[in-house]
Amino acid sequence: MRKSILIFCLVFLFAAEALAAKITTTDQLVAAMQKKYSKSWYKTATFVQKTTNIDKDGNKKVETWYEAMSLPGSLRIDFTPTKDGNGILFTNGQIYSFKNGKVDANRAFVHPLMVLGFDIYRLPQSEVIENLKGLKFDLSIFREDTWQGRPVYVVGAKQGDLHSPQFWIDQKNLYFVRMIRPAGKDGAQTQESQFNKYVKLGGGWMSPEVIFMVDGKVVTTEEYSDLRANVSLPDKLFDPQSFATVHWKE
Repeated sequence: MRKSILIFCLVFLFAAEALAAKITTTDQLVAAMQKKYSKSWYKTATFVQKTTNIDKDGNKKVETWYEAMSLPGSLRIDFTPTKDGNGILFTNGQIYSFKNGKVDANRAFVHPLMVLGFDIYRLPQSEVIENLKGLKFDLSIFREDTWQGRPVYVVGAKQGDLHSPQFWIDQKNLYFVRMIRPAGKDGAQTQESQFNKYVKLGGGWMSPEVIFMVDGKVVTTEEYSDLRANVSLPDKLFDPQSFATVHWKE
């Protein structure tokens, strides 16, 4: 009798703990993601990217890009050949485009995929929440779903809504897998971004396949290789004034 009562109490306690740990809000989700990875997620990373752009007629244009990131907030893309000085830099809430080593244009910009895929583990929770609100995600809408056969959390859209701004997070590994947002001048189009085929990297993860779609049609694919974490990178690598003179890979 006593043994049965003990077993019942243990089962009750385990059930209560599981219920208490259940994630039901966006705040809880971000907190859980940071608790799991804030001490282990890499601070820098580099990789080689094969970029394939597909036009409306199905024609493909393939390019090689060299990318380096410093978290939170900085991502540098060098188009090949790097000696030409062409590329893009995201840093300090700005986006810079370069031609012939010089700034061609720049404007304020918060990169949603940087926030969701990487910075979310390196920024204070309050700043993450503010960034997500600024990106027009309705953080009050929270539900569970399934994506590619795995349970996920969905923030920003109710069941059946595949147009409103929303992001999807893998429940087990707590990494970002999908984003959907309105696109086009009038917002009538639907843009989707996918992070697929995750591999472990430097105490965290990275998706070596990224897919971009518009209205269900693939327009760009990215394939990453030579993934490296916690690489020593000079600060000048992410300085717009030094774009033409400092490179991590020639």
